[in-house]
Amino acid sequence: MKLDLIVSEFGGSQPADLATRAESLGYDRLWLTELWGENAAVQLAEMAAATDEIGLGTAIVNVYSRSPALLSMTANSLERASDGRFVLGTGVSTKKVIEDLHGESFDRPVRRAHETIELVRQFTAGDGERVRYDGELLEVADFPALEADVPLYHAGLGPANRRVVGRLCDGWIPHNIPFSGLEAAFETVADAARERGRDPDDVTVAPYVPTAASDDPEHAREILRRHVAYYVGSGEGYRNAVATEYEREAERIANAWRTGAREEATGMVTDEMVDDLGVAGDPATVRTRLRELAAESIVDRPIVVIPEPASESLREETVRAAAPKRD
Repeated sequence: MKLDLIVSEFGGSQPADLATRAESLGYDRLWLTELWGENAAVQLAEMAAATDEIGLGTAIVNVYSRSPALLSMTANSLERASDGRFVLGTGVSTKKVIEDLHGESFDRPVRRAHETIELVRQFTAGDGERVRYDGELLEVADFPALEADVPLYHAGLGPANRRVVGRLCDGWIPHNIPFSGLEAAFETVADAARERGRDPDDVTVAPYVPTAASDDPEHAREILRRHVAYYVGSGEGYRNAVATEYEREAERIANAWRTGAREEATGMVTDEMVDDLGVAGDPATVRTRLRELAAESIVDRPIVVIPEPASESLREETVRAAAPKRD
C-alpha cells in the first residue's frame, strides 16, 4: 500500500526535517497545502534537497493566484529539483480565499480549473510545439513548451469539477466525500475519461483521510468530529460533498456552525460520519483501518491528514501510528 502524508507542522520542525522524518517513516509521498503564511514551492524545494526517495506534491495550490505559465514554471523547477519526484496538485479553493485574500474574482471556478490545467498540460508537454491558446477565460500567444514530465492531480468535489479530472488529470484528490460514496462519485470521473478516450484506471484516487490516533480513542474521535464540523460549517463545497451521503446531518451542522453554536455543531457529527469521513481510534485501529481503506475501496493512495484541532502530541502520535515503518 502506498500511504501519503499531509501535515502542516510536526514538532516545530523545519521543512527539510519534516521531509526526512516522513521519508524515514516510509511514507510514499509528502504533500503540502498552501493557504497563507508559507509558499509551498519554496518549502518543497527545501524538502527536495534534503531527501532522496520520497515523492513531493502540492495538495493543493489554487488555480487563481498563479497564472498557468507560472504554475508550469513552478512544476518545471520542482520536477528538476526533486529528480522527477514532484506532483502538481491543484484546486479551485474557496471564494473567501480567492476574493478576500488574493483579491481575484471567484469567477467560473470549474472553467478556470479546466483552462488552467489544459494550459499547464500544453506548457509542460515538451513536444517541440509552441503553445497558442484561445479559451473563454485565458489566452496565450505563441510561447514554447517546457520539458517537464509532471503528473497533475486535481481536487474536484462537485460533478463538473470531477469531469475536469476525468478529462485532463492523472489523479483525483477528493476531500470530504464520504468513503462510502467515493465509488459512485468516481463514476463521473470515469465517464469523462472515457469520453476523451482515456482509461479511468489510469486516474489515481488519492483522497484526504483525516486521521487521529490516541491511546484515548474517544479523544481521537472527538478531534475528528471537530474537524468535520468545521469543514461542513465553513465551506459550501465541503458541505455539499458530505451531503452526498449525509444530507440532513450536513444541513443541521452547517446551520448550527453559522449561528456560532460550534460545540452543538460538533456534537451533531455522528459516529457513522466519523467512520465514513476519516480514521480515528487507538494506534492499532488506525493502522488497520487505513490498510482496509486501501484494500477494500477504490482508494489507491490514502493521504493521511492531521486535523487542525489536534495537539502537537496527538500529531506526533498519529504520524507515527499511521506510518508504514515504525521508529
